[in-house]
Amino acid sequence: MLCGAPHNKKNWLFVGEARAGQRGAILYTLIECCRRRGIDPFSYLREVLTRLPSMTNHQIPHITPAAWQKTRPALQTAAA
Repeated sequence: MLCGAPHNKKNWLFVGEARAGQRGAILYTLIECCRRRGIDPFSYLREVLTRLPSMTNHQIPHITPAAWQKTRPALQTAAA
């Protein structure tokens, strides 16, 4: 559970259309994965969501928070 408090589940009972709750859960899971790895969620989502439309399904594993984090030191070294 993301928030850790059992009473928060009721806050998400009616979140809009039928699949909105699932989409929200996916997004919050990505954000929490970033936080646990010390990644800025905004930076991660900004880059990934701009790259996503031009990617194929086979490239999706390369943009998970863990895979994305592995590319950060290489990119920072190349920029220096």
